[in-house]
Amino acid sequence: MSHDLIEVLSVKDTSIIYDVINKAASAYRGIIAEDCYHEPYMSEQELLRELQNVIFFGWREKNRIVGVIGFQKVMDVTLVRHAYVLPEYQKKGIGTSLLNHVKQITKTKRLLVGTWADAVWAIQFYQKHGFKLIPEKDKLLRQYWDIPQRQIETSVVLGIEK
Repeated sequence: MSHDLIEVLSVKDTSIIYDVINKAASAYRGIIAEDCYHEPYMSEQELLRELQNVIFFGWREKNRIVGVIGFQKVMDVTLVRHAYVLPEYQKKGIGTSLLNHVKQITKTKRLLVGTWADAVWAIQFYQKHGFKLIPEKDKLLRQYWDIPQRQIETSVVLGIEK
């Protein structure tokens, strides 16, 4: 797959990013803890806050953004943030291409991603791409992310050294 299909997204693309994240995150409904899932999964206000610190890339197919991934440098690591592909475009290598793009442009030695412990498919996706579950996840989630305690309790962290 060509990298020509990957483009940088910005605040002007908020509604597109919002749409992809919320449609793809519907997979969490009934899987993750009920008190952690809400509609919309990510509000527009929350996304606008994220856009201040996270650089997003989109995958364009048939003139439509169908997958997004964000990354954020925090201290000495880079975080993979908000990696989502529209359900009808999943299992086609789009998530892999977006993740590989972030891996290539990351300047830090360590790349971390947090996801829900019950999102087995997400954990397996990252493991397939060389990420390993990190036992000291609570410490890492407090150090590098700004998330509620409940999310820390129900999440895992995977990492890869470059």
